[in-house]
Amino acid sequence: MVRPATSTLGVAGLVTVLLGAFLPMLDFFIVNVALPTIDHDLAAGPAVLELVAAGYGIAFAVLLVLGGRLGDTFGRRRLFIAGAAAFALTSLICGIAPSAWTLVAARVAQGASAALLLPQVLATITAVSSGPQRARALSIYGAVGGVSVVIGQVLGGMLVSADLFGTGWRSVFLLNVPFALLTAVLAMAYVPESRAPHAAKVDLPGTALLTAALLALFVPLMEGRAVGWPLWTWLMLSAFPFLAAAFLFVERRAELSGRVPLVPLSLLRIPEMRHGLGIAVPYFTGFGGFMFVIAVMLQQGLRLGPVAAGWALVPMAVGYFFASLSGPRLINRFGSRVITAGAVVQGLGLATLITTVLTDWAHFSPLRMLPGVALAGIGQGLIGTPLFRVVLSKVPLDRAGVGSGVLATTQQSSLALGVATLGTLFLALSPSMGIAHALALALALQLTGSVVIFGLSTRLPRSVG
Repeated sequence: MVRPATSTLGVAGLVTVLLGAFLPMLDFFIVNVALPTIDHDLAAGPAVLELVAAGYGIAFAVLLVLGGRLGDTFGRRRLFIAGAAAFALTSLICGIAPSAWTLVAARVAQGASAALLLPQVLATITAVSSGPQRARALSIYGAVGGVSVVIGQVLGGMLVSADLFGTGWRSVFLLNVPFALLTAVLAMAYVPESRAPHAAKVDLPGTALLTAALLALFVPLMEGRAVGWPLWTWLMLSAFPFLAAAFLFVERRAELSGRVPLVPLSLLRIPEMRHGLGIAVPYFTGFGGFMFVIAVMLQQGLRLGPVAAGWALVPMAVGYFFASLSGPRLINRFGSRVITAGAVVQGLGLATLITTVLTDWAHFSPLRMLPGVALAGIGQGLIGTPLFRVVLSKVPLDRAGVGSGVLATTQQSSLALGVATLGTLFLALSPSMGIAHALALALALQLTGSVVIFGLSTRLPRSVG
């Protein structure tokens, strides 16, 4: 029999919500190494194949803020359980999909269920914990986010090659089902309910405009190369700045008139939120692009199988993990200087990789990648671990859901933007420039992002709450 939820977030509750965060973030990238096998089995073709990867990320990013608002209104535990159950169901549909287009539709639905689930994690941590407990939980959340992305590609490669019970690539999705259901059951027992004291109505104009703006940006960026950049892709891209401006106008007017907008722009008056989000964009854009480009390079450039391609990133995961473990102690001692140091270390790792690619591509291998990816992983852990603490440290409790939704949307949108921009650039330039020079260019752009992170981190308050 399931016991009623406790009133505070204990260890079991924290593990439960972190598992709820791990699964959707894992699935953002676990499909990368499975795409060639999916293409072979379902005859998907480039355009549909990119939708298999992009459909999840687009739906996830578009609906995250709305998911946070719904949790504020109807209860975060309730939405967490519903999201976990929906994630299990949609993962099952992905795993048994008979055709490529069925898989695309299921991936979009899976992304929507993830958007219900993930915002409740940060909002619950922020709303029902405080002081050192909250700081520790947010640091662990940051570590889980980064490690899950790397583990996703390692685990994806292992599952595809293992061909469990003859399921092949389908096990990548079917594995989610028992863990998502377990998450829902544990949440009934160990996750406390919380909601905003004064529930606000859903901001329909804001939701529609944000959805339209993100779709106008991501759909052409992710599909344009595969379909040959027809006119509609350029029309959608040209509409994006106007839709974004309309969204900001509607949100500002709603807040000035006393209504509660989907994204209260007054949150950006909080320095920690404003500068933290500024760091999050180049950080997650670079991270997303890096993981996609490296996965393609390992399989298409070095002709590695899915397992070897996954294991090539283990040094990065190890570096990220140990940097994350030391993160809370370093943050307590050095504050936001940890992010500054992380930007330097990440930059050194990327510069090492670029040098290795350009000077000795003929002998390039996972072993020669090791110093660069390990340094990059350490740097990313030092940035990502404190970042969530910084952004949410001064958000009022009654705005925990919307603040968490804004941060999660920035995170997932930036990951998707990295795949769409750096990934598309790499794929477009590889035939003419060669894989080595295209890879070096993509890494150089991420290195530029490290410089931006370094500069913005110096504007953060030194003390992190």
